[in-house]
Amino acid sequence: MTTTSFLERPDGRIGYDVAGEGPLLVLVPGMGDLRATYRFLAPGLVAAGYRVATVDLRGHGDSDTTFAAYGDVETASDIAALIEHLGGPAVVVGNSMGAGAAAYLAADRPELVSGVVLVGPFVRDGAISSFQKLLLRVALAPALAALTWKTYLPKLYAGRRPDDLDAYVADVIASIKRPGYAKAFSATTHLTHAPVEARLGEVRAPVLVVMGELDPDFPSPADEAAWIAQRTDGQVVMVADAGHYPQSQQPDVVLAAVRDFAAKAVHRA
Repeated sequence: MTTTSFLERPDGRIGYDVAGEGPLLVLVPGMGDLRATYRFLAPGLVAAGYRVATVDLRGHGDSDTTFAAYGDVETASDIAALIEHLGGPAVVVGNSMGAGAAAYLAADRPELVSGVVLVGPFVRDGAISSFQKLLLRVALAPALAALTWKTYLPKLYAGRRPDDLDAYVADVIASIKRPGYAKAFSATTHLTHAPVEARLGEVRAPVLVVMGELDPDFPSPADEAAWIAQRTDGQVVMVADAGHYPQSQQPDVVLAAVRDFAAKAVHRA
């Protein structure tokens, strides 16, 4: 059983674990999720000869809720500190908001990043009206955050669902219900991806975009993947029968793509 380690940051601790030996890979989950989202992917990467660190976002999972700020830039700083602590550079795999943070880190601290895998990536703000923003603020306020997320999270698993999805969602909601965590989750939902979009063209590390063909977070997942790849000179892998979490919906497909990409990125670095 893996033992949680903690990285001290100025406002609190970040929870993470490490397994394996070899070049470093850092796996970053998205907003409202746990590092266990990589529960199917990480063992395969370890078996492929990598040292794999999975990390919780600040205010999520085993990380503290004492942070004053949450968002892509702040998450990027946490990933940078972890890579420096573990000894980099690293291939960074980010899902959803974690992908935005990974892209920002690659632009901001290129010496730490040998490659970036963006899974279901949010690297820019979507088109949303002021009224829709208000509704989201109400629905994701601390008092309602756990209930709203419990209802919405399973819908993001469009396509094939992991066999353990019900149990996993229950773990995510139980984590949010702990004292202080709904407030941190709610604060995280107020972020903007504008800082990432502004620096996307500065990413010089190799980029792989992994997108579920059924991802409900994007009007056209294929078009969003192509837009990101065009701005980063990246590659795209579209994953059939998967929504926003292809790493747990189609782990074999994602494992093969990440393993091959990481091997080339590490060799290039």
